[in-house]
Amino acid sequence: VQLVESGGGLVQAGGSLRLSCAASGSTFSINVMSWYRQAPGKQRELVASITNGGGSINYADSVKGRFTISRDNDKNTMYLQMNSLKPEGTAVYYCNAVGWGIGNWRGQGTQVTVSS
Repeated sequence: VQLVESGGGLVQAGGSLRLSCAASGSTFSINVMSWYRQAPGKQRELVASITNGGGSINYADSVKGRFTISRDNDKNTMYLQMNSLKPEGTAVYYCNAVGWGIGNWRGQGTQVTVSS
């Protein structure tokens, strides 16, 4: 499975961005897709996750009510709509996919910078 993120960039605090993660390869293997982020000098943090079909969605407390994760299985693409962005949201955002008992894959990341 290959994952490619896009949609990052520079935005002012309070603004919005939508990240995309395009999956290719053995996408039928994927059960759960997630967004993680890692800010400079900090540990990687789980932002949101979604199971195949969208039956189970989870968010970090820090983004609840502001971020929305979604998945288009026909396009093999996952999205993260980020609204009301805060400067502490500045990080590299990574797409991650898990196939239970098969594998764990991660993209190269996309930089999100939120200016105050």
